[in-house]
Amino acid sequence: MRFAREGYSRILGLGMLSFVCGLLGFELIGLLFLVLTLFVAFFFRDPERYGPRDDRLILAPADGRVVTVEKSIREERFLAAPSTRVGIFMSPLDVHVNRVPVSGQVTAVHYQPGRFRPAFAANATEVNECNAVTIRDHQGRRVLLVQIAGILARRIVCSLKGGEQVSQGDRYGLIMFGSRVDLYCPPEVRLHVEVGQRVKAGETVIGEYP
Repeated sequence: MRFAREGYSRILGLGMLSFVCGLLGFELIGLLFLVLTLFVAFFFRDPERYGPRDDRLILAPADGRVVTVEKSIREERFLAAPSTRVGIFMSPLDVHVNRVPVSGQVTAVHYQPGRFRPAFAANATEVNECNAVTIRDHQGRRVLLVQIAGILARRIVCSLKGGEQVSQGDRYGLIMFGSRVDLYCPPEVRLHVEVGQRVKAGETVIGEYP
């Protein structure tokens, strides 16, 4: 099993504590650290994904449940353009590694401090800490990814920088312990998902260009 890079030090540290406690005769404490080690390893798991790769398709940027689908809206903060928004909520049990939904160039990365309301809340997008990434595909179409911290999340990780080229399905970051990713795509995109549906990053098709 592959793990996210940010998880290795935590897994190793907790595992060593469990081992040392066992050697010193503190079996109960060692067992507790072992359970924590297994939970952290489970949280930071990073399975391979082999979804479709096609410029006409937009793939899910996150694992989880679709909590909102909004059509014919205008995203003002980062795109200033008409959009369709698909919000994906990641519970602590979901894979938290985020993936790039389209191939193209990163045109902007914006971090915005904020609150830590439950990520599934309707206004979490507007008030919570977030990180926004805009990608322009090879046809000049733009999509926006907004990583949103939740009530348990206290760290957003994003490895992307403005100007770099990305490929559909690439890993680009994660949000720790329960969070959300909102995907904004052009209004002409035909959606393949609905509220309540579970999706997988880099694998589930969110929408398709006509």
